[in-house]
Amino acid sequence: MKYLMELFIDIFQQLELNVKHSTTLSVIVCIIALILVAFIAQLITRLILRKIVHQFVEKTKTDWDDFLVKRKVFGAIAHLSSAIIIYTVYDFSGIDWVTDLLYGVLRIYFVYILVLFGVRMANAVNDMYQTTPFAQNRPIKGYIQLLQIFIIFLGIIFIISIIIGESPKVLLTGLGAIAAILLLVFKDTILGFVASIQLSANKMLKPGDWISMPKHNADGTVIDITLNTVKVQNWDKTITTIPTYALVAESFNNWIGMEESGGRRIKRHINIDMKSVRFCDKKLIEKLSHFYLLKDYISKKEQEILNYNKKLNIEEGDVFNGRRQTNLGIFRKYLEAYLKQHPLIHDEMTFLVRHLQPSEKGLPVEIYVFSKDQEWANYEAIQADIMDHVLAILPEFDLRIFQTPSGNDLTDFLQSR
Repeated sequence: MKYLMELFIDIFQQLELNVKHSTTLSVIVCIIALILVAFIAQLITRLILRKIVHQFVEKTKTDWDDFLVKRKVFGAIAHLSSAIIIYTVYDFSGIDWVTDLLYGVLRIYFVYILVLFGVRMANAVNDMYQTTPFAQNRPIKGYIQLLQIFIIFLGIIFIISIIIGESPKVLLTGLGAIAAILLLVFKDTILGFVASIQLSANKMLKPGDWISMPKHNADGTVIDITLNTVKVQNWDKTITTIPTYALVAESFNNWIGMEESGGRRIKRHINIDMKSVRFCDKKLIEKLSHFYLLKDYISKKEQEILNYNKKLNIEEGDVFNGRRQTNLGIFRKYLEAYLKQHPLIHDEMTFLVRHLQPSEKGLPVEIYVFSKDQEWANYEAIQADIMDHVLAILPEFDLRIFQTPSGNDLTDFLQSR
């Protein structure tokens, strides 16, 4: 570096610059050249490591090296090439303040490399542990995160000590004396800092996620995450601000799982008047057999019931001993067939048409399926179309909806009397 400095000083002096300006410009040019060389060395080292390591990983049958590549541990090691180059030529003879500055930056850079390596290695260790049979009952992710916080904290202490020129012991001693005051004054900031680390490390939240948190009147898209607050733009375009630590201390719904799954749940039920549930007579069977979606089912079911009754020598009109179809059972099969042929209902996700617990409000028949279209307006339209059809087709099965009588119902009843 000494000879390069002298070369540039001679060049600038030939351009009729004085010694002071020539020296300053030479220092700037040398520093820029040093940074460029260090950056190029890092890129070359990273490419070489990537090529060698990837070839090695592909040949091995173990998983631990795959996790090291996944967590970019070797990327942290690649920084050493830049640090070594700077360490080799950082000495600017005769310009002590530049030498001291570069030496301080070099020490900080080494600390950064160690912290980066430690944090990434901790993640890789956690990934390796997850492949063991102990991981299911004895998770160590919390301990890994605590270790990472400790590594980062030590790195910050060493960097501050380098900047101010004091021993790390002095800083640690001073922090112990003012810890209580710091906790009191910066309580919200510390809580937000810890919460933001947890949110990020656990991938609980990121900008663009749709979350709902009724306690804070939040139901919309996350637009900003800071140390102390999370901003949510609700569907009515209002902005709700939530303390970051509240998202860790309290529960909230993140709909990202639904968005990534490819489907959105439709969960609706109708209450059937249980007095309208009955066995199907021949007239109703013949009527429902004209339904395209029920034709094959009713035919097969009637044949199955006929064979069963004949096997037990049960007469056709024996209501008590023989098997017969019910209007509610056929209606439930109709709903299943109708939803399965619906082009916007997901057939590879949970698909249920079921009875819920009967109550004084009737027998609930629930539709539990997933829509292929997740967009809110389209999803609501699909859901409404299905319920419209269900309510309209129900009387064809001689079934009635249960609903609390209104004033008009009572008026019609009294007039009929």
